[in-house]
Amino acid sequence: MKKVTKPLSAAGVHLMLGGYTLLALFPIILILINSFKTKAAIFDNPLAFPTAETFFLGGFERVIAKSHFLTYFGNSLTVTMASLALILLFGAMAAWALSEYKFRGNRILAIYMMIGIMVPIRLGTVSILELIVQLNLINTLTALVLVYTAQGLPLAVMILSEFIAQIPKELKEAARCDGVGEFKIFFQVILPLIRPAVATVAVFTMIPVWNDLWFPLILAPSEETQTVTLGVQQFIGQYVTDWNSVLASLSLAVIPVLILYTFFSRQLIRGLTSGAVK
Repeated sequence: MKKVTKPLSAAGVHLMLGGYTLLALFPIILILINSFKTKAAIFDNPLAFPTAETFFLGGFERVIAKSHFLTYFGNSLTVTMASLALILLFGAMAAWALSEYKFRGNRILAIYMMIGIMVPIRLGTVSILELIVQLNLINTLTALVLVYTAQGLPLAVMILSEFIAQIPKELKEAARCDGVGEFKIFFQVILPLIRPAVATVAVFTMIPVWNDLWFPLILAPSEETQTVTLGVQQFIGQYVTDWNSVLASLSLAVIPVLILYTFFSRQLIRGLTSGAVK
């Protein structure tokens, strides 16, 4: 007798994704809990909530008073938002061009974009550093924005191309028959229809940019251009680590990521479940 499997309902899918989200957020919750505890309490019972005896704000006080945390925070926010905007804009435009227009070299260009996903950009660190020095962009946020944009474009183009290819051609042809230009078709027809895909790309792009330590350390290590991830390293020593300050810095640094994730989460879930739930 053939066994019939019942597909998950929309509520079941959202419940399952919610459980995965809580599991993924557990390390963040653990960091937040321990950032308000004394160092001894952190090591004695890291899973316990702070009490009247273990509650301690010294880590936050040292972060704000003894470091340029607001500068680091602003640099990370500027680099992340600028890179995200450029990746989404240029990635969507490139995906539209590769999916809609057939020209010589179309397939080769698509394969070139796919290679950009398989080959880590860090392998070209020396060449990137030489190029940044020649452009006189060393110790600037512009250098980080350019590198992160190049890093995120291949994945954005691949994901958005698949979504754009599923848009019915009748919609685009109807717009062209009405005399609508290609730019208006892209911004007024295509982009609204691929919002779930755009949100998906945004979520998967912003996390590596915000948490990256490699390129800020190499391209922008000065005090004025340090990001949050690089600025936190001053509390980590070879022999002694100020865990209260480290956890306080990480707790403050995770706030924008959670806000952006909350902003994009609805469209992200819609994109992940698109076509899976009727």
